[in-house]
Amino acid sequence: MEIIGERINGMFSDIKQAIADENPEAVVKWAVKQTEMGASWMDISVGASAPDPYKALKFLIEAAQGAVDTPLCLDSTNYDLIEEGLKLCRQPALINSCHADRHKIERVFPMAIKYGAKVIGLAMSEESGIPKTSDARVALAMELVAAADEFGLPMEDLYIDPLLLPINVAQDHFPEALETLRQVKLMADPAPKTTCGLSNVSQRCAHRNIINRTALVLLMAAGLDSTIANVADLDLMDAAATARVLLNKEIYCDSYADLFKASRHKILV
Repeated sequence: MEIIGERINGMFSDIKQAIADENPEAVVKWAVKQTEMGASWMDISVGASAPDPYKALKFLIEAAQGAVDTPLCLDSTNYDLIEEGLKLCRQPALINSCHADRHKIERVFPMAIKYGAKVIGLAMSEESGIPKTSDARVALAMELVAAADEFGLPMEDLYIDPLLLPINVAQDHFPEALETLRQVKLMADPAPKTTCGLSNVSQRCAHRNIINRTALVLLMAAGLDSTIANVADLDLMDAAATARVLLNKEIYCDSYADLFKASRHKILV
């Protein structure tokens, strides 16, 4: 299970302020903390309010890479911005994200190949939005899988996101997302990887932490390989570690939870 740390995002007040002040302290703090907690990737987003997103992204990437060697997940709908970010990444990055629209695929997939990046593909399109049924989501996921084969993007470098919606307004969507994950794992050999934005499922809900933890275990059982999540939630990380043991993905030992969270990357500061 790859955990993509969600915290270096301009939507959070401390990161927004760090961008405004050009003070890397908060960025370095979260880069180190997420790496220590076992993040496989760190999501990097300038947020919606950065006055100069190119300058802000450069600042975030340089601050994060100066602190740790954890790979970056570049999060933006502006593909020109993402490409500028890819030029700065010391390790192959993860592009977050690409809809299943042909014009977006044609922009993102060749860029990913050029820079050796991986791609998060969303099971949605401009025309359909986020479909309600798993059948419709699977059809869109298949467009992304077919495009990966067409453009030469290795299947293991494609991460399909079935898309989670808050259960307080779209409770009936969650089982459809689970079924989408199951079907995606049957699309190719090797199968594409899968991911999701975990915190979306509990947005504006009470008891967010327990919703996120329970959802993660159910999603993992359906075939989830990675998630964008709060790696500082110790109980969430323990739930992920336990699910991997119960799903026979890891050999049991008494310290399995500690081993799961053990940092696989270097702290540079």
